[in-house]
Amino acid sequence: MLYSTVFAPPEPPKNRMATSSKAKKKTVRLASGRKRARQDVKLNAHNTSLRSRFRTVVKNVQKAVVAGDKTVATDTFKAAQSVIDSVADKGMFHKNKAARLKSRLAAKVKALALAA
Repeated sequence: MLYSTVFAPPEPPKNRMATSSKAKKKTVRLASGRKRARQDVKLNAHNTSLRSRFRTVVKNVQKAVVAGDKTVATDTFKAAQSVIDSVADKGMFHKNKAARLKSRLAAKVKALALAA
């Protein structure tokens, strides 16, 4: 009996971090709190789609620059400018960040045009 307890395989460690950060939250009692929770779900989905669209247009411009295609790069940059501005207007990030990003993308497109 002593032999089996001494040489028994160790128990797996209990992982305290196993619970997901997206675990179901405790429901709120007040009606205003329940409404706010519903609104948060909607806003989260909307903000996620905006962020995704923003990242996609920036990546498209960068891919066109890397590919060396001047016409595609300029067209995608023109489309990206309006998306970047609209996302900044909606408060996803500061307007100065939008201006900085557009400036950097414009410099890359301009360098591509000068190199060609």
